[in-house]
Amino acid sequence: MLIARFAAPLLSAPLERVAGTLLAGEPGIDFATPLGEPALVGPDSVSWRVFRNPLSMFIGGVTAVLLELGEPRVRSGVWDHSSFQADPARRLRRTGLAAMVTVYAARSRMEVTAGRVRAMHARIAGTTPGGEPYRADDPELLRWVQATAAFAFLAAFRRYVRPVSASEGDRYFAEGAAGSALYGVESVPASEAEFAALLTATVPRLEPSPILDELIAILRAAPILPPALRPLQHVIVRAAVDLLPKVARDRLRLARHGRLTAPEAALLRTLGETLDRARFDSSPAAQACVRLGLPADYLVPT
Repeated sequence: MLIARFAAPLLSAPLERVAGTLLAGEPGIDFATPLGEPALVGPDSVSWRVFRNPLSMFIGGVTAVLLELGEPRVRSGVWDHSSFQADPARRLRRTGLAAMVTVYAARSRMEVTAGRVRAMHARIAGTTPGGEPYRADDPELLRWVQATAAFAFLAAFRRYVRPVSASEGDRYFAEGAAGSALYGVESVPASEAEFAALLTATVPRLEPSPILDELIAILRAAPILPPALRPLQHVIVRAAVDLLPKVARDRLRLARHGRLTAPEAALLRTLGETLDRARFDSSPAAQACVRLGLPADYLVPT
């Protein structure tokens, strides 16, 4: 606890600068227009609170990828047809940006992005090393990818930012249905209980792989955070592994990668709470608030 108390003030300022860059979006994606056009869910949703914290998004994003890639067909589709190996930092940013578009962008902009993603998925197909055919637009695989991302972002926010009640958790899952449908994802979990049921049904298909160990090593070394903050990146990756449901972590044989010390966990919680109170006026969340006529800091807790 003492380490967290003294380290957090030293780390929070540089992390806020990094977070502002990571959350700024990319050219061509404007969250501030068209003026007045709503997103798929509103600013008082649980999703708008959860998706604005850069630390929990980073941790949850890694957790989600590990869960997704535990399924062999998803693993082959991602590993063989994406830039994860060559440029994991850019791939993570693109994944996070897609989540931001789904939650914060005006509906018309989100529909265009979803159409591009559906077209890209329609072109991806292959066979796993075990001989199973796969298609990226397979409804079963799309459901697993969407559900694991929803679970992971919420779980990271709960553990490292602030509490989310059971009823709010169910609301959060239900809020994802409209966006999932536009991506072509059917019958997504609409509550935490439904996600738990999907996890139980999918666990027998999960399998360990050297690719998961390689991915963890890549994420620890990739230039996602500046060199001075790279030790914290190692802690964040371990936190992401630790956040996996125990049944999945054991099934994937990843427990050895995810042991946090008590001071490390306390530090991440302190940083998550600090970043939750920070302003990121160029972030998708802030721009979306302005688009709807709200203050840029509308989502910052008082």
